Amino acid sequence: MLESALFWLAVVTLLIWVVSTLEAGIGMRRIRLLEEIPPLDARQAPSVTVVVAARNEEQKIASALRSVLRQDYPRIEVLVVNDRSNDQTGAILDEMTRSAGRLRVSHITELPAGWLGKNHALEHGARAAAGEWILFTDADVKMEPSVISRAMGYTLREGLDHLTIAPRLMMPGAVLSTFTAVFAFFFARFAKPWKARDPRSRRHVGIGAFNLVRASSYWKVGGHRPLAMRPDDDMKLAKLLKMSGCTQEMVTGGEMVSVEWYGSLREAVGGLEKNAFAGLNYSVPAVIGACLASLAIDVWPFAAILLTGGSTRWLNVLSAGIAAVSCAASTRASGAHPAYGLAYPLATLLLLYVIVRSAVLALHRRGIRWRDTLYPLDQLRANRV
Repeated sequence: MLESALFWLAVVTLLIWVVSTLEAGIGMRRIRLLEEIPPLDARQAPSVTVVVAARNEEQKIASALRSVLRQDYPRIEVLVVNDRSNDQTGAILDEMTRSAGRLRVSHITELPAGWLGKNHALEHGARAAAGEWILFTDADVKMEPSVISRAMGYTLREGLDHLTIAPRLMMPGAVLSTFTAVFAFFFARFAKPWKARDPRSRRHVGIGAFNLVRASSYWKVGGHRPLAMRPDDDMKLAKLLKMSGCTQEMVTGGEMVSVEWYGSLREAVGGLEKNAFAGLNYSVPAVIGACLASLAIDVWPFAAILLTGGSTRWLNVLSAGIAAVSCAASTRASGAHPAYGLAYPLATLLLLYVIVRSAVLALHRRGIRWRDTLYPLDQLRANRV
């Protein structure tokens, strides 16, 4: 009985891997690389406001912001919202305004009830934006000088209302590089970003590092107000835009858009704490189901090579091989050594630990802690999008 069950599990798992790998392989080929996109003719450039929310970013904001200010796009203003920082972020920003004419800084000292800090800061910046387009980006994202020009050129040529760019995630060491690759691999597998452009598909994609949206479309869906308590505001903004009929697409930033994601494994686990449970809509059954499915599909085939025999073992060998090769390809795309793909099952277990930890802490605290503020779980759950 057990042998039969393990055999059919191996069959189903292999089918899932074959189908999902083929779909992802074909789909990802449709996603453009930013460096292959020509810049926009300056004479056609609509105005763009870059909105950056910053809280306690003294270590990274100066270098990241300088890369934004070096953009060769002709009609651009940069608005940074300092969200209640208690380090030197505010002082650094004020100093930078003295030498950067395109930079404006707004300081927020209080957080209204019913808002996450970052979401409130982004909407605050959007309300002050004069641009026909708004680019939401993070305070640690670095861009090559032609990024906005290329992004706007592609957006206008393709008739888009929303363009997001997947950045290069910079992480030190083999463990973090593998974890990053697996995270990106899972994101692509479940978000299916190549379907975002298809109006017949419900798939949507938004990445906080680079969300470029037509201002009129942004306000048409209510700005960030409908997302006031969503830690995953980038993806949910994309969902609202897609549901409203807006056209959207994702391109890959490659070397042109990068972010130093986390400096250590501890930082990565802690940083994803706010998003993991939210991504499953704060549902305990969803967490259990997702973890069990991933253990069966992503982890068990590797263990089954040692624990099963005959045709069941060989089916699992095929599944594990496809998983390792797919992860190796994702790892190479992220700039790490492809051999790290062999650690796929271990990195998957780490990701599952992050999800379970996020859920347990949220339930124990009755909320999530983000940047020194505890947000009540009942309010977070109520903000469904």
